[in-house]
Amino acid sequence: MEDKTPKLKCIRVLISGKVQGVGYRISTLHQARKLAINGWVLNRFDGGVEAVFEGEAKAVEQMVQWCNVGPSAAVVRDMAIETIEPEGIEG
Repeated sequence: MEDKTPKLKCIRVLISGKVQGVGYRISTLHQARKLAINGWVLNRFDGGVEAVFEGEAKAVEQMVQWCNVGPSAAVVRDMAIETIEPEGIEG
């Protein structure tokens, strides 16, 4: 019998470019809520943004695609993605 339980995926993303002062974090929050993804997002001292996303694998992949562009005022230059073990993040 096939397991139909959605497989959770968890990733850590480092985003660099013009991603602070352009609404990147709040836009990321809204997009993650639309996709039913849990996690967190914060500004880094180096001018980048760091985030952890946990949810259904397909939704997490959609979130990565969104992060590669970000909100209209952002200019994403690079993204580093690391797959990590799901932690059961809520919210």
